[in-house]
Amino acid sequence: MKRIYLDYAATAPLRETARQAWIEASGALNPGGQYGSGRAANALLSEARETIAECLDCEPIEVIFCGSGTEADNLAVAGFAQAQPELPVASSPIEHPAVREVVARHECEYFTVSPGGAVDEDSIRSVLSTSHSVATMMLANNETGVVQPVETLVDAAAAVDTPVHVDAVQAVGHIHVSFRALGAHTLAASAHKFGGPRGVGLLLARRSPVPQPILCGGGQQRGIRPGTVDVAGAVATAAALREACAEMSVEKQRLEDVRERLRSGLRGSIDNVLMHGEGQQLLPGHLHFSVPGAEGDSLIMLADSAGIECATGSACAAGVNRASEVLLAMGVSEADARSAVRMTLGRTTCEEDIARVVEEFPRIVEMARVAGMC
Repeated sequence: MKRIYLDYAATAPLRETARQAWIEASGALNPGGQYGSGRAANALLSEARETIAECLDCEPIEVIFCGSGTEADNLAVAGFAQAQPELPVASSPIEHPAVREVVARHECEYFTVSPGGAVDEDSIRSVLSTSHSVATMMLANNETGVVQPVETLVDAAAAVDTPVHVDAVQAVGHIHVSFRALGAHTLAASAHKFGGPRGVGLLLARRSPVPQPILCGGGQQRGIRPGTVDVAGAVATAAALREACAEMSVEKQRLEDVRERLRSGLRGSIDNVLMHGEGQQLLPGHLHFSVPGAEGDSLIMLADSAGIECATGSACAAGVNRASEVLLAMGVSEADARSAVRMTLGRTTCEEDIARVVEEFPRIVEMARVAGMC
């Protein structure tokens, strides 16, 4: 039985172009060395920076390689917050834990969220009527796929001289992202979300202002992220991003079409299913819904036994049986939030996969509803 992978928001399969790029660069030595092999490694690193800068519309010097998107978020949010500790942080309550847990360590003022899953723009303007150490918001939510009003955040923050960090981990490689046009001061991305290697994150950081360093070391990468850079990982990330961006417009349309067939198929075959984020701009491959009367964990385990791999929400919270904080912030009841399933599609998803999911899932729902809520 072919297994159907529907958890692209957690991680995308490694692209062959990234695998080959990594293999070819795997022998690279320390890019900080002044000798020939060091200069050769640094040349590969510089080329990777230039490719990423071209894809994300920024300067090569603004590209900083990290160990993960989580690290990139931490470096930016904690770095800005520590630079002005007398000021509060401004954030939404639907951030990924990589941001939310950092924000929780500081005084914070939160924006509100609409029932549709988008941060309320009036609340952004209200909170940012005064200066903050940093204003942070994701470009697109990792659970619902709802694209957030980052432009409103940037405009409001600029009026009160507040730096802006954008968590674009879910968005980069899936929708067009221009760091220059966005106007944020820092932006986080993660290679494995668009088919690059695990263990490589990206932090884009403008020349000024910059986050205060929270790591100490040799001063590499403008001192923002010291440590010897993984050259092979950087090269593979650049190769994956270049390919993702080249196919983006065609793939975006294809995934939106496939997702809508999945949405209509599930809605037509399952009673009382609640679709989240409807009426909002969504990432092309995201479908997030609740099945009242069924535990989310039961649904994904039963789906797994049928060869369908999906999730309840953020992979970073997997294994913990609790209601989604994102859905709760949207006003969804705790019971319905606990019955959520996230199916995220990607480049290997085909029509046959969707047909099988639509055929199998009503039976899965029936069994989960018989088991009931814990």
